[in-house]
Amino acid sequence: MRRSGVAGGAGELVLVVEHDPAVAELQRRCLTREGYRVEVEPDPSAASDTAARVRPDAVVLDVSTTTRPVELYRRVASTLVARPLSPGGRVVAVLGPMDPALARTLGAHRLDRPFGPRALVRAVADALRHGGAEVTRELRAAGLTLDTAARTCDADGADVTLTATEFDLLRYLARNPGRVFTREQLLESVWGPGAGAGSRTVDVHIAQLRAKLGGASPIRTVRGVGYRLDA
Repeated sequence: MRRSGVAGGAGELVLVVEHDPAVAELQRRCLTREGYRVEVEPDPSAASDTAARVRPDAVVLDVSTTTRPVELYRRVASTLVARPLSPGGRVVAVLGPMDPALARTLGAHRLDRPFGPRALVRAVADALRHGGAEVTRELRAAGLTLDTAARTCDADGADVTLTATEFDLLRYLARNPGRVFTREQLLESVWGPGAGAGSRTVDVHIAQLRAKLGGASPIRTVRGVGYRLDA
């Protein structure tokens, strides 16, 4: 009998990335009881390889053991996007030190320790129900079209090849057209806390984006403040 009161899975596979064996076992039992199949990976550094191998419908990712939680999240998420699975094949729950606003930008369902079985099951179920991390696949702003799942960019009908960080930066600006961001805000939201990057890093990536977008670039400099993307 299910104890959580939350609708359970129908055999979906959940990859649990958790370094603590006791916690991993509790999560496994909780999710199994709700009807999910569960694979456990104790080593966060192996999470993306395991995700590529087992092809999960959802991933519960513990980021508490790394100083670069955003980098770990993106590595696992990009593995799932590169190998399309079911509509819910995304990283759906992040456990550990990740800023709430940043988690929302990434599309992550964030859980803080300590959490109960009900919260874990709800996070997994809700994320699967809403299609995983990237609920909004296409972003349009100022002549740009970004496919957030395929990670492609179209500028006034022309394909633009971007690096992973360039895409993340442009996506963040495109999700907030017309809003001015300081360099510090962009570092926090795109590179993540503890990334060790400086404000010059933002300037370099903005310059690279403008060069690739050419005359279609909608990125504007707001003197003494930072950058915005035309609404």
